[in-house]
Amino acid sequence: MATSFLVHEKIWFDKFKYDDAERKFYEQMNGPVPVSSRQSANTSSSSGPSGDHSELVTRISNLEAENQSLRSVIQDLQLTISKLEIRLCTLEKSSSHRVLAPQTQHVSPMQKVEPPAGSPAKKAATPAEDDEDDDDIDLFGSDDEEEDKEAARLREERLRQYAEKKAKKPGLIAKSSILLDVKPWDDETDMAKLEECVRSIQLDGLVWGGSKLVPVGYGIRKLQIQCVVEDDKVGTDILEEEITKFEDYVQSVDIAAFNKI
Repeated sequence: MATSFLVHEKIWFDKFKYDDAERKFYEQMNGPVPVSSRQSANTSSSSGPSGDHSELVTRISNLEAENQSLRSVIQDLQLTISKLEIRLCTLEKSSSHRVLAPQTQHVSPMQKVEPPAGSPAKKAATPAEDDEDDDDIDLFGSDDEEEDKEAARLREERLRQYAEKKAKKPGLIAKSSILLDVKPWDDETDMAKLEECVRSIQLDGLVWGGSKLVPVGYGIRKLQIQCVVEDDKVGTDILEEEITKFEDYVQSVDIAAFNKI
């Protein structure tokens, strides 16, 4: 029955015969094929799929080895991270305990102090003694009044000493610097004699300074002289009055500058 089924099928049972005939035809046209090349062709054709398969197996094995090494590295990293987390939690707990824990102080137990044998024991205060102590209290503050009087007396004494000390200390003397212009009558006036007359004036609190001759015009020169005076003792009016007494030489006196020292 099987053979009858195959009879109706279109199967090329003698294909190898045609393949051999075709090979022989090409060999006759191109020459005989060397045995070595034929074997290499046969081996290459036979080992092609198996060679690809072995290469694929090799790559798969290499990938598995790399995956295994990566897994070991990842496991080591996870272990290290877990250790760090545990250590961090421990440090945070210890620091929180240090901050929150109150500082305890050791307190020794109280001991009862007994009075010495030689001293008499203090008796308990009776209500009558308490009343007497209350009567001794001065409600009007007589002690405070005495203390206030003593403080006032000390303050007055110190003020008096300070006033005496200040009175003995010499005070500042007010002085002024004055520049005078002394004018003669004419150009024939002896200016040296005029200056000598001016400097001959001696007063308490008056000190003469430098001088010079300043031309006025038409051959006339005026004497410009500096002096320092104490304000309480010498005034400008006194100076003008004393200088103008020399009528033979002096026509007038003017104050060119006046400065406080």
